[in-house]
Amino acid sequence: MLDVLIEPLSDGIVRRALLELVIAGAVAGPLGVWIVLYGQSYAAESISHSMLPGLVLAALAGIPLGIGAAAGLALAAACVALASRQRAVGPDAAVAVAVTALVGAGTLLALSPEVPVRLGELLFGDPLAVGTSDLVASAALALAVLLALAGGHRMLALSAFDPRSARSLGGSDPGSAALLLGLLAATILIAVTALGNLLVVAILLAPGATALRLSARLGPALAVGAASAIGAGVAGIYVSYWADVAAGAAIAICAIAICAVALLPRPRPRRGGGHILRRWNRA
Repeated sequence: MLDVLIEPLSDGIVRRALLELVIAGAVAGPLGVWIVLYGQSYAAESISHSMLPGLVLAALAGIPLGIGAAAGLALAAACVALASRQRAVGPDAAVAVAVTALVGAGTLLALSPEVPVRLGELLFGDPLAVGTSDLVASAALALAVLLALAGGHRMLALSAFDPRSARSLGGSDPGSAALLLGLLAATILIAVTALGNLLVVAILLAPGATALRLSARLGPALAVGAASAIGAGVAGIYVSYWADVAAGAAIAICAIAICAVALLPRPRPRRGGGHILRRWNRA
């Protein structure tokens, strides 16, 4: 049993992949709690999928995929934000049209014979391809996101749980939404190399849902979200190593499996505590 745990760590590629996923999970888990609390799961999926054109153009230009991902995220966020304001057709429908257009454009670009990487690598990522420079960039960006989350904690909590009095207490619904959108884009940028355009959303939403299912208070929920995301990343790498399957897909499956177990029926809590989601819904 000990060999099963130690043998993968003898490979430097696996060690770098594990470190990258620990960094990404430490940010994605807590942020996922806020994303689920604010009902922004669709926005998270939309933005992550819509950055495909930026990834493909970066591959065509021969520049780091992270730069293309950043440009794609900026374009996706702008399109989603503009589409959300279209009241005539409804914000959800407008966002769906914008996302479909961007994904379609990225797919067409990816069919070019000049693209040096396969479309599958852009869509599903490859944590085993992470280099030292990627780790340094991810760690710096993750630290910035965690500091922003810590600094914006009061505003986010006020807007989520007491929106009526949030403004008078220093909170703001538009400010909270803008902060979440910016942090979401930064977190996706951290995790996109490992999980690609499609699977990155799994490490955000599944741990967030898991945490809110298992924790009745916000503080513990943020910690559980981080632990769940990191656990899914580590478990996925081991599954990939021993089962010889794609690492990105294994990580996503592990994140969803953890969430599925958390959603199993359990004894009802004692009266008086109340679950964080019930209190938030009443607010």
